Amino acid sequence: MVVVFDLEVCRVTLGYADRQGDLLDDVTRFCDESLPETSIFSVLHRERDALFPDEMFADLYERTGRRSVPPSVVATVMVLQRLAGLSDREAVERYTYDARWRYACGVGGYDGTGWDSFAHTVLVEMRARLARSARPRRIFEVSLEAAAKAGLVGLKRALDSTPLYDSVATMDTITLVRSAIRGLLRVADAGLEARLRAVLTSGDDYASTAKPGIDWDDAAERERLIDSRARDGHACLQVLDGRDLAEPVSQAGQLLARILGQDLETGEDGVFRIARKVAKDRIISTVDPETRHGHKTAVRGFDGYKGHVAVDPDSEIITDTVVTPGNVGDGAVAADLIDDLLRPIGGESADGGQPVPAARQEQTSGQDALTDRPTVYGDNAYGTGEFLKLLDENNIESRVKTQDPVAPAGRFSKNDFDVNPEDDTVTCPNGITVTIRRNGAGDGIAQFGDACADCPLRAQCTTNAKGRTVSVSRHEKYLAKARTRQKSPRWRNDYRATRPKVERKLAHLMFRRHGGRRARMRGNAKIDADFNLLAAAHNLARLGRLGLRRVFGGGWAVANA
Repeated sequence: MVVVFDLEVCRVTLGYADRQGDLLDDVTRFCDESLPETSIFSVLHRERDALFPDEMFADLYERTGRRSVPPSVVATVMVLQRLAGLSDREAVERYTYDARWRYACGVGGYDGTGWDSFAHTVLVEMRARLARSARPRRIFEVSLEAAAKAGLVGLKRALDSTPLYDSVATMDTITLVRSAIRGLLRVADAGLEARLRAVLTSGDDYASTAKPGIDWDDAAERERLIDSRARDGHACLQVLDGRDLAEPVSQAGQLLARILGQDLETGEDGVFRIARKVAKDRIISTVDPETRHGHKTAVRGFDGYKGHVAVDPDSEIITDTVVTPGNVGDGAVAADLIDDLLRPIGGESADGGQPVPAARQEQTSGQDALTDRPTVYGDNAYGTGEFLKLLDENNIESRVKTQDPVAPAGRFSKNDFDVNPEDDTVTCPNGITVTIRRNGAGDGIAQFGDACADCPLRAQCTTNAKGRTVSVSRHEKYLAKARTRQKSPRWRNDYRATRPKVERKLAHLMFRRHGGRRARMRGNAKIDADFNLLAAAHNLARLGRLGLRRVFGGGWAVANA
């Protein structure tokens, strides 16, 4: 069952939690005596009103309507739900019957004034309201702000990503085509649906999700099936062409067009057949059109999304998260993960007169971190020329590994050539120098051609009859600097001691299969919000273990930093 909330119809006004508490409440007294102070339940009970005051969610509600479940209670349940890896129904059940959850939410036992229970759809509604708000990540922002004010967010960032498996079935070509046509028929109004069905010639009514009953071992019959459904799809697109379409119909038509274009090709005989190739950015499901085939390594594939994180390696606080389709490279979102190191908010640095990044100004006055350069750690996936250039231009120390060039059969690699970006030349091991020929984007190639014909080192260099060629990136000077830098023993020791901490944090996030490694939702936006909430929950659990407490003046401090 899909629950859809129209927030214009569900008029709900802000509800407030009871902040007085009941000193004689049995649940509160029992948990006070039995739970350690560093437990996530104790931290939320003690600091909930400071972390999640009901007023923080006031913009999500209307001025008139029925009273909502206090949002501070709902936010607390959402945090505990993500830590435990529970569904909405399971989370509400845990809130109803688990004394620790009721203690964390501040509602006490069952003979007080707190909420005994609420419908699981309250959690669905809260997520929908947050998604439509100007601050959809406010729960994560609260956890990060508390950590920063406690002096736990420094100038180091370790970056990494992990697969998030989708919650839909990967479809083959015929299932994709039939599902796209069925989706188009479903969203069309009665008149348009009649016109669409009038052009269908395959005899398929597209009512069932099951595959057509044919002899799947017969190649000719499979070919006829594919051709007939492809012709149905193209006929539907011709009906839509030139019409003023409603948004759902337009989206369904675009999806059908992409599927027909990515998987099918027309032979010389005019018959549609499955293309013997894999299209770039290929759609693999009509149920979740944003999920993709992904590869974490060359041999390890998956279907779904990637969850990217930035972690302060000293405190193990997560400072940012991003979710992308599975086929997006790690380096593509690296700048987004460290935007707090890049974003100037005023002031000047001690060395360059540049605006001080936000993360620097969040340091407490007792720290000397302002005299240090920000440092970013990442594996080879982040060692792109664009990202290395960004770090260099923003005076950020790079602990990002860069892939060394390799050559087959132990021949000379690019490292054996002298690449000089200043005068745009490349000199080979035999001392031959050629000029780099660059394209409009700035990337280039050095071709040695005839100079290789009589070269005594040819056997160690190339087997190409046209001679050796060397590709040169427009960011070559940054790549070369990174490769030289990472050979330093001091650099390697720091990298090996620091970067693995982000892998440990990812292991914590993925501990629960439901809502951890396996996405609970569909669509990039919803999975991104859910992954960010998971990070917030783990940040709060980490702060609890460090002894987070509110201090006089509105600040935060930890006992075990």
